[in-house]
Amino acid sequence: IEKLDFGGKQMKKIGDLRLMMKCCSLYYEDNLNQQEIANQLGISRPTISRILKEAFEQGIVKIQIVDVLKNDYQKIERSLERKYKLKEVIVVDDKQDALTQKQELARAVSEYLTRVVKENDIIGVSIGTTLKEIPRYVEKSNCKNVTFIPLLGGIGDNEIDIHANQIAVSLARAFGGDFKLLHAPAVMSDLYTKEKLCKDEKIKEVLDLIDKTTIAIVGIGNPMSLNSTIMASGYMNEADIEDLKKYNSIGAICLQAFDKEGKTSILEFNQRVLGVKLEDLKKIKRTIGVASGDEKIEAIKASLKAKFINSLAINHSLALKLLEDCD
Repeated sequence: IEKLDFGGKQMKKIGDLRLMMKCCSLYYEDNLNQQEIANQLGISRPTISRILKEAFEQGIVKIQIVDVLKNDYQKIERSLERKYKLKEVIVVDDKQDALTQKQELARAVSEYLTRVVKENDIIGVSIGTTLKEIPRYVEKSNCKNVTFIPLLGGIGDNEIDIHANQIAVSLARAFGGDFKLLHAPAVMSDLYTKEKLCKDEKIKEVLDLIDKTTIAIVGIGNPMSLNSTIMASGYMNEADIEDLKKYNSIGAICLQAFDKEGKTSILEFNQRVLGVKLEDLKKIKRTIGVASGDEKIEAIKASLKAKFINSLAINHSLALKLLEDCD
């Protein structure tokens, strides 16, 4: 017999097949490395590497990953990562109430940050009710010279714990890092005032750090929802709200609204926001968008289309809706 049909593929002579089986046994069962196998069998290490690769391709060697997690969403995560070309997707269980859902997401994002934050990182944070929960779940970190900064100014006197400044402080304390604060309103009354304030030495210092951000954590919202942060901020007047409706705004990140194509420049309100521009989020190495709730599906799709984010943390039902869109 010169050749053997194995799984529909032509293999080499029986002698080569025996050599392949021998290599696999030594490598996978006896735990010898490739050089040790090469020395034992009297052939080169590159040949051993080629034989092992061919064994895998021919189906002689199969790798099985045992699912040890109760609710493992890795297949969904990988599918979304491939479809939307994202660095990482994190999917968490659906919860019955909004607060528990946000806490579940916050826990997952805290684990993500603990893993990816490295020495000398500058981490920018936006506002949000989910983001404010993240610090409580952060375990002690040994990262040195890590700095947390707000990606935009404060949003008024209400609900101070969801301000970007406050979240930056809480995360810095949880990680044992430093923080810088942006002592300015998130939205200015007019562009002239904004330009003048941006020249202030202390404010400019933080804005310059925003340009050096290596990791960003941002909430994704639906600006037309009555419970949205942008509506609750108190900065929007009736004319601004009419603009949101006029231009079919479906999403908001860092208090800046956008339409289904991810366009932001059409809204005058966005121009008055003091902080990171959404276009600049694309330059950051890791920008993770955090969202839960079915009403945010269109906002997430638009932010992915515009590439405002390159990583995503969402609940299970939202992940399935995104996959349906892919299909």
